[in-house]
Amino acid sequence: MIIAVDGPAASGKGTLAAGLAQHYGLPHLDTGLLYRAVGWAVRAIDDGPAFEAQAIAAAKALDAAHLSNLDDLTSADAGIFASRVAVIGEVRVAMRRYQRDFANQPDGAVVDGRDIGTVICPDADVKLFIMADSKVRMERRARQLENRGLSVDRYTLYHQIEERDARDMANPHGGFYKADDAHLLDTTLLDIEASLRAAIAIVDGTMARKAGS
Repeated sequence: MIIAVDGPAASGKGTLAAGLAQHYGLPHLDTGLLYRAVGWAVRAIDDGPAFEAQAIAAAKALDAAHLSNLDDLTSADAGIFASRVAVIGEVRVAMRRYQRDFANQPDGAVVDGRDIGTVICPDADVKLFIMADSKVRMERRARQLENRGLSVDRYTLYHQIEERDARDMANPHGGFYKADDAHLLDTTLLDIEASLRAAIAIVDGTMARKAGS
């Protein structure tokens, strides 16, 4: 069973995907970390041909070891770096290969990101698109950072999230939109436990309907 979980930053998609993976005993891939790792690797390079070349090289060399530096990769800055490299076509090609190989394991997987249900796994058994109000997402991300002992400028963080959304939606190589057959789950008013219960209900209901048909 392949479960595709998409949505904007801090919508709760990563937490839900991890919860679904644990519930169903499936491996989980946070594809945002892939782009964050590539972006982090080239963060000191200015936009231009050298930046694109280094980003493509970093994407082709990426492996699981590059995803271990979570303190840096989950920072707000890393999200901005990720959106810089995500608009490079050859970076996305390398990332798609990595993601599809992970998803197509014998027992399936839970994969979360921004274009899983539209580009990476268009034939996924279940697709979820997770949404939440921008201000709620900002506050969630702020609390995550503060729990790690970091100071947060909420005004700046809010605009970083809005900027990331706009750049991802405008990405000519991306697929950041709700697939026609994806289930919309708005987590604005839901806590983690309620969101996960709702997601499990969607997965169980979808698989039951497919089994019945």
